[in-house]
This record gives sequence, C-alpha cells and structure tokens, in this order.
Amino acid sequence: MSEQMTERERPSKLERLLGDRPGAVVVRLVLISLVVGFLMSVFGLNPQSLLNAAIDLVRDAFRDSTGLLRSVAGYVIAGAAIVVPIWIVMRLTSRRR
Repeated sequence: MSEQMTERERPSKLERLLGDRPGAVVVRLVLISLVVGFLMSVFGLNPQSLLNAAIDLVRDAFRDSTGLLRSVAGYVIAGAAIVVPIWIVMRLTSRRR
C-alpha cells in the first residue's frame, strides 16, 4: 500500500511540465481565456490589432533609436558631471584613512 502512495504522490512528467494535473490546467486556461476575451471585447480590442500595435511599437523603437541614444548619452554626461567629481573626492578622502 505504501508503494502505491509513493507512486501516486510523484507527479508524472506531464504534470511537472504543466505544473498541475492536465484537466485542472485546461479548466484554468479556459476560464482565464473567457475572462480575457470578455475584457478585450469590452475594450474593443482584438488579437490582430494587438499584434499590429506591438509590431508598430518595435518598428518605432528601432526608427527612433538614434534620438533615444542621443537623449541617453545626454543624461549620462549630465549625471557624470555630478557623480564623477563626488566619487573622486570620496576615493581621495577614503585613501587617507
């Protein structure tokens, strides 16, 4: 009897992959899909528009990356104007101890 319990307690490879029993996972996925589908309908979204928006976002990010890099470089230089002198002073004062 104890052999049956230990065999029953160990999850199968499929259960380990899914994280639970397959039936429970399917029921959970169906319920979550129902809620997400309802919310998408309420907000007027569909999978095609979401995919197009994601593609446009990536395309715009690549197109605008030069402006982004220029902005980031400006922030780095402005921050370094404050951080580097403070770091140098801290290193010089800590070396004396």
